[in-house]
Amino acid sequence: MTGNIAARLRELGIALPKVAPPQGAYVPWVRSGGLLFISGQLPLGSEGLMYVGTIGREINLEDAQRAARLCALNLIAQAASALDGDLDRVRRVVKVTGFVNAVPEFMQHPEVVNGASELFAQIFGDAGRHARAAVGAASLPRNVAVEIEGIFEVA
Repeated sequence: MTGNIAARLRELGIALPKVAPPQGAYVPWVRSGGLLFISGQLPLGSEGLMYVGTIGREINLEDAQRAARLCALNLIAQAASALDGDLDRVRRVVKVTGFVNAVPEFMQHPEVVNGASELFAQIFGDAGRHARAAVGAASLPRNVAVEIEGIFEVA
């Protein structure tokens, strides 16, 4: 991978994870015009799913933020796959939706999803600032703590 964003990733010491294949009857991304819709990504690391459990029970806030960051890295890896490795084609991160698997008393959903939002801004600069929703959920696939989906404007 070459270009400004690839250089920024190297500067930050970030290696994108391998893209995960779909785990159901869907595709990992869809391009419609200048928009790239990326399916929800789980906190999948090199050794499989990470951050499995409920926030406020088995998972604390800091680990939940790390889970959201890992989901964001998986989103960026999917974007790179969709754009033939050229992340300089990302014009803007438009919208991010974060789903947070938490106990009913948990109230810090936005702080959890900040783990993803801050990474997008760190990598893409102002183009990484986006609209967002942070939604609490009673459960998520595979009992992960966080799932993140995104919409990117691309060239």
